[in-house]
Amino acid sequence: MSVVGKKEKNLNIETIKWGRINWLNIEKPTPKDMDYLAQSYMFHPLELEDCLSRIERPKIDEHKNYLFLVLHFPVFKKEARVTTPSQVAIFIGEDFLVTVHSGELKPLAKLFNDCEQNERAREENMSRSSGYLLYRILDRLVDYCFPILNKVIVNVEAAEDRLFSEPARDTVQEISVLRRDIMAYRRIIRPQPAILKSLEVRDYPFLKEDLDVYFGDIGDHIGKISETLDEYKEVVEGLNTTSDSLFSHRTNDVMKMLTILGTIILPMLVISGLYGMNVPLPFQNSSLAFLFIILVTLCVSGGMLAYFRYRRWI
Repeated sequence: MSVVGKKEKNLNIETIKWGRINWLNIEKPTPKDMDYLAQSYMFHPLELEDCLSRIERPKIDEHKNYLFLVLHFPVFKKEARVTTPSQVAIFIGEDFLVTVHSGELKPLAKLFNDCEQNERAREENMSRSSGYLLYRILDRLVDYCFPILNKVIVNVEAAEDRLFSEPARDTVQEISVLRRDIMAYRRIIRPQPAILKSLEVRDYPFLKEDLDVYFGDIGDHIGKISETLDEYKEVVEGLNTTSDSLFSHRTNDVMKMLTILGTIILPMLVISGLYGMNVPLPFQNSSLAFLFIILVTLCVSGGMLAYFRYRRWI
């Protein structure tokens, strides 16, 4: 008998039973939900406690008749412009699979809704084994990582283009935001390959179907994401170094021009200061004194400019 779309009374637990596979999905778990799981499946109390934790370390625990997994997947926060981890806890046995999450992982929620509403989706995802259902869930979640990764790539390439077309000061903040986002993403992805590798290489007696190739494929995708993040981390660090160099170079240009202007103006200040003193000076009583002072200062400043040009300082 197949039960579709059943929800436990006063609990956040939704159930789909198809063939011999029972899928329980819990969004925004509460202590009552965990009490129900403890009574129905006899899961370890510490693992049920982990399900209520906002962020637990990714891991895989093996028991006699079930596996317990904690995995993190990225969710991009537009307001903060940073990728944050969203946790999903999974219990899997021979004829059941339990997913516990906050509801932020849209692919997981969509897959459950599809199976709930569409018989063809149930047949495709739940007709083989609980292990194959786990693969389908993880495959959806890993594929969900790629659009976020592609957005990071586009943002880095856009920052690289702006770096050489806009003032360096305007690009520094953008590069810093991208660097923080990539580092946050890397922290989320880094623990996952080891867990997926364990699913690929180990044989669990309660998972009857051989799924090595499937979990290996997911591991390859996670590895590709990790390698791409490492590559673009180096790109962003290079952009940060380039930005610092451009900013320093432009600052040096400004300081050089100010120094040259100050040096050119200095003779004018000296000569005008001398003629402002109450001591006898040449041409001070002449009607051409002002013109003489102007000519002298222009000649001195012009000579200094010619010397600077000769030395290629300007």
